[in-house]
Amino acid sequence: MSSKTSKPVAASAIDKHVYKVFPNDMNAQNTVFGGMIMAKCDRLALVVAERHSARVCVTAAVDSIHFRAPAKGNDTLLFSLSLNRSWGSSMEIGARVEAENSYTGDVRHILSAFFTFVALDDEGKPVDVPAVAPESEDEKRRYDGAAIRREGRLATRERLSRQ
Repeated sequence: MSSKTSKPVAASAIDKHVYKVFPNDMNAQNTVFGGMIMAKCDRLALVVAERHSARVCVTAAVDSIHFRAPAKGNDTLLFSLSLNRSWGSSMEIGARVEAENSYTGDVRHILSAFFTFVALDDEGKPVDVPAVAPESEDEKRRYDGAAIRREGRLATRERLSRQ
């Protein structure tokens, strides 16, 4: 696919994917194991990246994972992910996870994270992906924020390569 084409955010987004918490999801603190939430986010971000690019994709980076609050037993996790922006072969996907108490309906924002994926061709080499066409004000805000985060990732990589 050419990077000159573009797709709307909604074409690949996942909104409120449901995961019911069970006892095997708990850690020693009797809250949901953070690694399980991170792994689920990574898998769902892959779906967003592959929907957008129509290619096999791989995780290139995960940054800015913020655990804001714990999820507890009997919570239902709601995963929302969307493509924020693309550059050449790479894409930034934002993840938001909420915990919903199934009995009271209370919802808590428990995690935010950003994943960078790269699309690959049939030989496993990076390949260009479509641009993102943000439509809503929120999508435009996330689009602009993605550029700032990318600058930070590239600057960090550059600094580390000089060591």
